[in-house]
Parts: sequence; C-alpha cells; structure tokens
Amino acid sequence: MKKVLGLAIFLAVAQVAQAANIEAGKDLAAAVCAACHGANGVSVSDALPNLAAQRAAYIEAQLKLYKDGTRKAPGATSPTLTMQAIAAQLSAEDIANTAAYFASLPGAAAGAKSPQLPNLAKTGVTFPEGYKESFTKYHTINFPATKQVRYYYANKAAVAAAKAGKPLPDGSVLFVEVYAAKLDGDKPVTGGDGFFVADKLLLYTAMARDAGWGKDIPEMLRNDNWNYAIFTADKQHRAGVTLAQAREGRRKNSAFLLRRCRRE
Repeated sequence: MKKVLGLAIFLAVAQVAQAANIEAGKDLAAAVCAACHGANGVSVSDALPNLAAQRAAYIEAQLKLYKDGTRKAPGATSPTLTMQAIAAQLSAEDIANTAAYFASLPGAAAGAKSPQLPNLAKTGVTFPEGYKESFTKYHTINFPATKQVRYYYANKAAVAAAKAGKPLPDGSVLFVEVYAAKLDGDKPVTGGDGFFVADKLLLYTAMARDAGWGKDIPEMLRNDNWNYAIFTADKQHRAGVTLAQAREGRRKNSAFLLRRCRRE
C-alpha cells in the first residue's frame, strides 16, 4: 500500500512538472516580470510584492484574475492597470510556466530588493521648461483619497492631433502638476470651481514620445514609443521609480485630452 501511495504521489508531482516549463517561465520573468518583481522574484520596491517561493497555484490564480479583469483595485491603480495589460498578453501556458518558476525559487531575504532593469530605468523624458506658456492646460482632477489636486497640460503636437481625432504622434508631451490640497482641519478646501485649492507642489509626472523610444523596452511592457518620468518639485528626475509608478494614468491622460478637444 505504501509503495502504491508513494508511486501515486510521484506521478502526481511528475504530471505537474510536465505541465509547467520552469525554464520558459524563467525567460518570461527575466524579460517582463523583472521590471517590477525582479528576475529572481525579489521586487524592486517595497510597494510591490515579492514572488519568490510564492505558491504556484496562488500566482497562477492571480494572473488569471488580472487576465480576465476580475482582479481590480479601488480607483484602478497604476500597478493594477499594468498587470491587467501584461496578463492579457499571456497564454495559459505562459501563466503556468511563470508561476512554476517563481514557486521554485528560495524566499527573499529580509529587506532585499532587486535593481531596476537598465533599459527601463532610463527615460528620454526631460523637464519641459516654460510649459505654462507653451502648453495647453486641459484638465483638473481632485484626488480625495490622497487630498491632492492635479493639473494636466499638453504640448502643441498633442493638442493638434487630439483636435484632429488622430493618435498622439512622436513629439507629444503630456505633463501633470501634483499639489497637496489646502486643508481646513483634515478636509480639503474646495474653491468656487469645485476643485480643491492647491497648496504645496509635491511633484510632476510626465509622459512623452519620440521616434525609437520604445525599441529597448520588452514588447509586453512597451506602449509604442512612450516614455515616462516623475520629477521632484525642484524639477529633478525622481530616482528609483518603478515602471508602474512612472506609467501612472497614461491611458487616462490621453483620454482626458481627447474628450476635451472633442468638446471644443
């Protein structure tokens, strides 16, 4: 009986091993997952989970939920949107292989972090000096959860294309000022226009595109030729920004601009 039971367990494990190709999962992890979770399952940021030694069934289940759009987060956060976009491109085999690879790894040491991929850490986006004079302010949004108000700007190339109903071309720049709202106690003060009154400038976010800017980015992570950046209040690139953070609001920014131009 023990021999039979042992053989059954062996066969079950063998079937699982045959169902997933760990080496293929490793290749996919190195090309795509490493951008946020590290090639060895150790994430690049405290804001992102380590996947090393996580159960394969759990990883596989979460990827499937991202793929079919079931897994969501309040406000459709940037990491969630990024994961949905990536998972949508994965086959069932890709998901099984990736889950098996991360499950095969030893757990991360306390406090360990992976370096960012060099081709994703760099960006072609520079701070657009003089943007208030040359760009069009096209949108404002309150963010009650973070007690912020954000102002959205676009350069002439982006505005011209949006007004013509065309995709934003190379040379387009979308730029956002992020302010802490003025508070009355712990509540944001709202102005007569319905928006929070801006207080302290916190940072800037930017997305821009130019010819060839997407060529070094893995296909599953690429958004055509778009590059992204976050700048500190003194106009310096913020170091250690993950891909998901830098891409924050990328679809929304374009959608806001297109809607604004269609109304005019």
